[in-house]
Amino acid sequence: MEKLVNKVNLFLDSGAFSAMTQGVSIDIQEYIQFIQDNKECIDVYANLDVIGNPGATWKNQLIMEKAGLTPLPCFHYGEDVKWLKLYISKGYEYIALGGMVKTPNLISWLDDLWSRYLTDDEGLPIVKIHGFGLTGLTLLLRYPWYSVDSTSWVVTGRLGSIYVPRLKGGKWCYDEQSWKISVSNKSPDAKEAGKHIDTFPKMQKDAIIDYIEAKGYKLGKSTFRKEEQTYVLQDNEKWSEKKPTDKKAQRLVETIVEVGIANSYQLRDEMNIIYFLDLEKSVPAYPRKFEHKNINQSLF
Repeated sequence: MEKLVNKVNLFLDSGAFSAMTQGVSIDIQEYIQFIQDNKECIDVYANLDVIGNPGATWKNQLIMEKAGLTPLPCFHYGEDVKWLKLYISKGYEYIALGGMVKTPNLISWLDDLWSRYLTDDEGLPIVKIHGFGLTGLTLLLRYPWYSVDSTSWVVTGRLGSIYVPRLKGGKWCYDEQSWKISVSNKSPDAKEAGKHIDTFPKMQKDAIIDYIEAKGYKLGKSTFRKEEQTYVLQDNEKWSEKKPTDKKAQRLVETIVEVGIANSYQLRDEMNIIYFLDLEKSVPAYPRKFEHKNINQSLF
């Protein structure tokens, strides 16, 4: 199979967090081999971190470097700051911060790191920082990240929603919390007021439709009906619910009248990618100052 070369910039995460939550392990030699086999396609790759064991994470860093690789070192919430200081003292120019999903006191922790270790006296970053699992607007705008990642854009689209920036003075505003609007018509009888597009006041709904169309997409139209489970789907149809356990029960069929974000998660994914690309463009260029250096909070 022909490999993808120089088509997109790829950042490879080791998958350590997913592995931990699913109770599986990742073999470091297999991870190293995968990177070596595909290095022409990968721009940046993270160390195989061991969440909760910074010593083991450092050991993996050295193993990967001995194999001729240059992985991003990883420092996690709750770890002794000596490990972060070690990475900085060793001259690493790009470091990843992790363990920030559903973390209490996260702003206090990050304020302390950025104030004391990651910026100079003027608030400018002394090292490039990647944020794992981080696309919340408050945290994105508060700190001078070099890069971040998250699966929220995928989850949001698969659950039937898109991100839409706030409209202020006739312009789309990316420095305030966006709308997360359900546009899927998969469950037409379960539309919560103020969340599904059909429940918004006309003026707001028209603005949302304008945004969708300005990005080159359509809302789309579908109709729904029940059919026997033995029914053979047509080209413009798909099952709109899981197969019932009762073999005699009918199953909901969606007929796609017009393809759009209401009936295509792929198109919702595209729109959410566009939202984050536009958000990126709205953020001041890197490097920018950390503006909260006067906050005197220390967790160490």
